[in-house]
Order: sequence, then structure tokens, then C-alpha cells
Amino acid sequence: MITLDDVRAARSRIAGGVRVTPMFQATLARTPIVPQAELWLKLECLQVTGSFKARGAMSKLRALPPEAVRRGLVTASGGNHGIAVAYAGMLAQVPTTIFVPTGVSPAKAKKIESYGAKLIVGGASWFEANKDALALAETGPTYIHAFADPLVIAGQGTTALELLDQMPDIDILVVAIGGGGLIAGMALAAKAMKPGLRIVGVQPTGAASMHDSLKRGELVELERVTTRVPTLAARRTEEINFEIVRRNVDDIVLIEDDDMDVASRWLWREMNVAADPSGAATVAALMTGAIVPPQGAKVCALVCGAGAEGTAG
Repeated sequence: MITLDDVRAARSRIAGGVRVTPMFQATLARTPIVPQAELWLKLECLQVTGSFKARGAMSKLRALPPEAVRRGLVTASGGNHGIAVAYAGMLAQVPTTIFVPTGVSPAKAKKIESYGAKLIVGGASWFEANKDALALAETGPTYIHAFADPLVIAGQGTTALELLDQMPDIDILVVAIGGGGLIAGMALAAKAMKPGLRIVGVQPTGAASMHDSLKRGELVELERVTTRVPTLAARRTEEINFEIVRRNVDDIVLIEDDDMDVASRWLWREMNVAADPSGAATVAALMTGAIVPPQGAKVCALVCGAGAEGTAG
């Protein structure tokens, strides 16, 4: 099992390859969404590749032996992880191939290609794209899993170390869940440093794989994924993520895709933050009342990914 020491080691490993992202209190909103609490936003949407995924990709890249890096990189992604691995491949100056589902954001696809990676679009979901990525990995390139690799999880967990440096007195941390790499890394680190912290995950109703797995007490593979948000569209999590989340996350709530769209627009209009739907998921859970903080609580909503969607309208 990954430990706090692993996350601290990842923090040292990725230094200089990622940004320290800002946190600020949402105090100027004309329509405050949790007036009874302090709402803080941790802006991983301002990370070097536009999401927290750069942390995991850099953690993995810098831990690989040189021979594995020289073979090139391959992964599957709903968008953000693909951008991060493409960025890592550009820094390493090696061929990189990114498989994405057909619903990938055109802007994210373009960004993947802008880093020099080969983009292959196919399959209705990450799960299907990942099968193709694994097949290519058998021919030589080094595969980087989007969420179930210990080095990737430790890299994502560095977000929690940074957050607690910036706001040590936080009461509630809200994190979006796709495959579960981000919340696994953040939860294990945050709970180790602050056991009383309440951690709440957020998933779309159309891809509630982690939620359903915790409810059943075992891994669940969804028959189908109906969310239109590809970065949150994992049909199943993996055992490593499930075990960490089961031990460290207090609750997981569900929201609709439309809720994320509304929250994305709110972030842009009220906070001048351009977040994609997955990045707005945590705010959506607060706006809809899926999470109701107690009076006076200090709440941090992680805005995990950037996007132009929220600027429309």
C-alpha cells in the first residue's frame, strides 16, 4: 500500500516539472453557494498541463529507468491524463502515443497533439481506448496507467501536501472521481497528516463506479457509462484505488452532468475560473446540496481541470 512517505518522495521527484497551484477563498461571488461555510478553491486547473494529471505523469516518468523511457510512452485517457503524458513525452523527447475515446474534448485532443504526441481516437469510453493502449504497449512502449499506478497515485497525492501547506485548518475536502487516482493519492496523504479531515468524493450518476463499489463492498464494473464527461467516465476502478478510498474517504456523492455544466458556468462568471465539467464537479456537489457543510466549516473544493466550456453563454 502507498504511504505518506511515497507521496513525499513524489513531491521531491516532480519538483521543477509542475507548478504550485494557488488557493483562494470564494468571497466575491454575487451568489455564494455555501453561505454558511467558508468555500476555498484549489486551482489545479492552473497546473502546467491544465490539470492535476501532470503530477502523476511526472512522478512516473522520473521514476522510470532510462531504457523504459527510451522505448517511448503510451497511455489511454479521457483527455487530461493524455495531455499530461504527452507533456512528459515531450520533456523526455521520446515518441508518445495517446489513445482517447470518441467523446474527447476537441480542445484537449488538440493540446495532446501540440505536445508532439500521436493521437488515436476510438472507442466509446476510456475502458475501450485502454484496451488498444495496452495492446500497443505489448510491442515496446512503456505504458502509464491513468489512475492505478502507485507512482501516479503518489504524484496526485502531492496535491494534498501542497493544499495542507496552504490551508492547514481545512475541515472538508471535496474531490472529483473518475478512475480514482486523484482521490486515492490525496486521501491517503491528507488523512495521514490530518486524521480528522472529512473527505468527500464526487462522481457523475452516469459513471458511479467507485460509489457503487463502496456500496457493494467489492469492485463493480458498470455495464455501461452514460456520462458525457469523458474525464470522469471510468467503467470500473482498480483494487489499489478501491482499497485506499475505502480506508480514507468518508463519503461519495453523485451529481448529474447538467449540474457540472451549471457549476462550470458559475466558476467562470463569478470567480473568473475556466474549468471543464470534471473540474467543476466539486462545486456542483455543493451547489446542488449533495454536500451540505456545517455552519462555519472551512471547505476546499478541488478544481481539478481547465476548460473553455465554462466560458460559454
